Parts: sequence; C-alpha cells; structure tokens
Amino acid sequence: MVTTVFISLLFDLLAFTMILPLMPSLLEHYRQNDSSGLYSMLTRRISWFQQMVGAPERYISVLYGGFLGSMFSFLQFVASPIVGGLSDYYGRKPLMLICGTGIALSYLLWALSNNFALFVLARFIGGISKGNISLCMSIITDVSSVKTRAIGMALVGVAFSVGFIAGPVIGALFACTLNKKSESWYVAPALCAFTLAMCDLGIIAFRLEETLPKDKRVKEISSAISYAMQFLDVRSIFNFSAIKKVSQKEINALRKIGLIYFLYLFLYSGLEFTVTFLMFHKFGYTSMDQAKMFLMTGVVMALLQGGVVRRLPPQATKPCAVFSLYLIVPAFILVGLAKDERLLYAGMFLFAISTAFAVTCLTTLVSRYGNDDQKGSVLGIFRSLGALARAIGPVVGCISFWCFGSKLTYITGGILLLYPAYALQRANL
Repeated sequence: MVTTVFISLLFDLLAFTMILPLMPSLLEHYRQNDSSGLYSMLTRRISWFQQMVGAPERYISVLYGGFLGSMFSFLQFVASPIVGGLSDYYGRKPLMLICGTGIALSYLLWALSNNFALFVLARFIGGISKGNISLCMSIITDVSSVKTRAIGMALVGVAFSVGFIAGPVIGALFACTLNKKSESWYVAPALCAFTLAMCDLGIIAFRLEETLPKDKRVKEISSAISYAMQFLDVRSIFNFSAIKKVSQKEINALRKIGLIYFLYLFLYSGLEFTVTFLMFHKFGYTSMDQAKMFLMTGVVMALLQGGVVRRLPPQATKPCAVFSLYLIVPAFILVGLAKDERLLYAGMFLFAISTAFAVTCLTTLVSRYGNDDQKGSVLGIFRSLGALARAIGPVVGCISFWCFGSKLTYITGGILLLYPAYALQRANL
C-alpha cells in the first residue's frame, strides 16, 4: 500500500513541479498577452505603491507570483483539514478520488487558459483540490506502526525529491523546445501535466485500497463536520482543539510542534518561492538553468531521504529535525550574499540537505500523537498549519523581494529562522 501511495504521489508531484521553471515566463507571457485585462488592471492598482517604494517594474512578476503562490496555499489551508476530517468518516479512497479529479481538471483548464483570469482560476481549482497530500500521510499512518512510520514518511519525502528532480526538468525541456513567442506555447506542458494527473487518478481508482476500516472511523458525520469547522478557526488549529480524549501532555506536544512547523514554513516558503525569480532576474537563468539547479537539489534530497532519513530510528527523529532547522539558516544567507554561481550553488546545496530532513522529521514527530480515529485529523491540522504558513510566506517574501531586493530579504529571513530551530531544540517532546 505504501508503494501505491508513493507512485500516486510521484505522478502528482511530477505534474505539480513542472510549472516551477515556467512560472517567470508564464507571468511574462500573460503580461504581454492578457485578453481578460486582469493583469493590466492589477498593475494599475499597485503603480502608486511601486513608485512610492521605488520597486523596479521588472519585479512586478515576482509580486504576482507571490500572490498566486499564497492563494494556492491558502486554499490548501482551507481544504486539507476538511478533507482529513471527512476521510475519518467516509474513508480515505473516496476523498482521494475527489481530490485527484479536481487536480486533473485544474491542469486541463490551464491548457485552455488563453488569458490571465483563466490561469488564476486553474490555480484556484488546483489549490482547493490539494488535500491529497495530507490524505497520503493519513494512509501511511493507517498502515504503519510507530516503528515503521518514519520509513513511510521518508518515502513521501523521496516522492517529493524525485518529483522536484524530474518535474522541473520536464518543464524546462518544454521551455527550451517550444517557441515562447507563440500565444499558446504553454498548452503542451499543461496537457503533459493533465496526462500525469489522469495516470494518478487511475492508480487511485484501481490500485488504492481503503486503509481505514469502518470500525475505526468517526461514527457520525456531524463529528467530521464539527472538526472541519474548527479547522477554519486559526486559534483552534494552533491549539489542536479538535483533538479530544488525549492527555494534556500530548496536546501540549502537538501545539509546540505545530507552532514550530508554522514559523519554520512561513519563513522558509517565503524565501523558497522567490528562488526561481532570483535566478531569473539576478543571474539571468533560463528555464533549463533553473532545472539544473532543481536537479542538483532534488538528487541530494532523494539520496538523503532514500538512504538516511527512512532509516532513522525513532529516537533520532528530533535531533535530525533540530539539525535541519539550524542548517537552513546559512543556506539562505549564502543565497542572499551570492554574487556568482558558486555561492548560489553552495547555499542551495545546504538548502537541499536541510529540506531532506525537516518536514519529514517534523511530520513523523506529530504523527505519534492522537488516537487511531484521529490520525487523519491530526495530520490534517498539521498540513493546514503548513498551508497557512505557505499562504502567508510567499506573498510576504515576494513583497520584501519587490521592495528591498533579494540580499536583505534572504539574510533577514535566514537569521529569523534561528528561532524555530532553537524552540525545537528546547522543546520537551
């Protein structure tokens, strides 16, 4: 079953990451070819602020990219806990099918998006359908024990790594072979992503078995709905209020891990999201140049997650998480200071090592808590905190990039990342 989840995630992430090296070019395309008028209307609305802060006009695409990234993640914030809670009642597979269908539809709409408004709508549908990631983690939790859970979570990390290796390369190959002066050059990569999403949907429909038996599900739909409503309350998700009938010690542990995860991802995602724009604007990287960078980071992550992270004994999970959170600090400082490719690659190398451990180890830590019929809710809340952080982080990071430039943004963000690392080191879990 874990293998099926791995293959499903891999198809999903290949499709999802294809767009990464294409995003700067896509936004530039819609700036020049937007029949809906949405792009130009937004540009007029922010022109006064641009003049006030003296932001370069060529960085406007960074700002729009940040808003799109934040919108996508905000929708994940809304969808993930609802999907997780409903899966505790209906089972995992039906909700996986619904999410997979929505994701495939979003790529089809991207292929048809001859204007910026349709592209935004495609990203909207994709974001609200992205509850499948938390469901995959719930499935792994269903079929694993405390001792084997780290292996399953590490395989999720491997899927992310392989996706971030191959997906951007596929996107870059499209960028290199297609004529970007054509008004519909984006159709081919969009249809490729749609095909991958349909393969994922087929795997879910015909290979995925239900992993949550009826006797372990929430007994009433009202319970699942009440969980979902609580998940939309920011205070409630930070307090893990939906998790009942567990000790206060467990609740306190969940709250500590959740807050650390949120702070880490808020800062991390804001800096991570702007990397493609930094490479595009500061270093003049083409889509293929960016793909090579993603290839390097993806290979490092895959090797570590496949060879090290999945073999970590339970007692090593927290120390490795602390190590990874500290390591991200010099990674972003080096990227901010980089004036040539050597420092940039050094920073991204440390970034890859840190990323290989951080989220997987934190997810493994949080998955230890809660009763069997609450695992979906616990991981749904956890994913929701991550999605909330990613909903705020990219737009804050891109606004800072737009106003103050990359150097100050990355160095400040890197220094602030010391806090979640220190907090986790001090936490008694």
